[in-house]
Amino acid sequence: MKHTTENKALTLGELKKSGYQSLPVKDEIRKNLVARLKSGTPVFEGVLGYEQTVFPEVERALLSRHNINFLGLRGQAKTRMARQLIHLLDEYIPVVEGSAINDDPLHPISRYATDLISQKGDATPISWLHRSDRYTEKLATPDVTVADLIGDADPIKAANLKLDYSDERVIHFGLIPRAHRGIFVINELPDLQPRIQVALFNILQEGDIQIRGFKLRLPLDVMFVFTANPEDYTNRGSIITPLKDRIQSQILTHYPKNTEISATITRQEAKIATDQTGAIEIPEIVGTLIEQIAVEARSSEFIDQKSGVSARLTISAYENLVSTVERRMLINGESTGRARMGDLLGILPAITGKVELVYEGEQEGAKNVAFGLLGKALRNKFAQFFPDPELAKKRKNEPNPYQEIIAWFGKNELELLADSDVKTHHAKLMEVPGLKKLVEKYNPRLDAKDADLMMEFVLHGLAEYSMLGKNVLEDGLAFSDLFNSVFSLDNYEDGENK
Repeated sequence: MKHTTENKALTLGELKKSGYQSLPVKDEIRKNLVARLKSGTPVFEGVLGYEQTVFPEVERALLSRHNINFLGLRGQAKTRMARQLIHLLDEYIPVVEGSAINDDPLHPISRYATDLISQKGDATPISWLHRSDRYTEKLATPDVTVADLIGDADPIKAANLKLDYSDERVIHFGLIPRAHRGIFVINELPDLQPRIQVALFNILQEGDIQIRGFKLRLPLDVMFVFTANPEDYTNRGSIITPLKDRIQSQILTHYPKNTEISATITRQEAKIATDQTGAIEIPEIVGTLIEQIAVEARSSEFIDQKSGVSARLTISAYENLVSTVERRMLINGESTGRARMGDLLGILPAITGKVELVYEGEQEGAKNVAFGLLGKALRNKFAQFFPDPELAKKRKNEPNPYQEIIAWFGKNELELLADSDVKTHHAKLMEVPGLKKLVEKYNPRLDAKDADLMMEFVLHGLAEYSMLGKNVLEDGLAFSDLFNSVFSLDNYEDGENK
């Protein structure tokens, strides 16, 4: 995007005549936030589910001119919120031209800027810095040094300028001084070594820096934003207590409160190709099942809950689901396609790489854990559309609505292949007597195009309630009588028995 600086002062003299007054960065953010709140303009865009929880806390912190620490598990939009804070900065600010640390022409702090203004006075050239250039982000890693963040003496600069090492002009400024008059973000703060965290004390408390042996005080003007996982998330490190004490507001983030919000986030963030968007339909119930898998994962005994289950799991799963349908369309020469229940097998690779397993989970195996989560999601949602199979079985005075279906599987097996075309898939489902009648009875307002989907849902639901057996084949699923079937993932596990 092209940013224009037309009709703006080009020298210090012109800037003074214009009546321009500079503000500290936190006051600048506060001023623009006040204007947004008065006008009803949202501070954050594309971040959902925080309207009544996180956003008010962030706004209160900014109004208080606080440095902020976003604390939460992975995939909770911490970095996204930090990046959107640049919209609360003024579009342009004046800087002394050539300054490495964005010196304010009216309040210079570096040796370079003060010397230049001393020499040229009102003729000192100034340039205008866009707000997008006032945001600096650093991922904290164990190899980050004080020199990276604060600065150090530069021997090459000393040699070229023929200066002594005691001259502050030989300093090469680090990332934080270069973020003067802007926003500086450190992601994954606990990963920063404790001795490096100590180097931030003065900056946060006093607003100044010290570089090695230089008798130098730079009163930096920086808005600090940190992101971190809870300290007990890993053994890699933690935020030292004195540093936490200097971060005025700690804001706790969270996962979506319900599957509706989660599903909206997933569809918003999923990267779907243009030709996929027009040709492929994902029924609401299938999308909801993807979100339910994440819900189940966040309470699973096999998954490390301190690690969390990122929203990226459902986003990747949704993308995989769309591509599973597309692959079948391409194989069968179909121009359109709809997701089936069996297509959920295609999302398992998106789950296995995004959950951190505890010891019991490792013993179970990543794919078995993923398949188990899918099963729990199916079971959880099944009772919202059909009678609870366990309760139906216990009601002795009422006929079991699933009896005809279960009886048929006593002598028959049904294979639903992943790549079968629409007609073949429908014909296979119609082989099961009573299946369509059951769907129509308990979902009378069901759209005709969802009939096959719900018929398949019944088979999956009965399998999860241990009324039918379900086996994973190399090219699909097989449903059969429970006692004649050995539940396994052998084919899916590349021949390895679990």
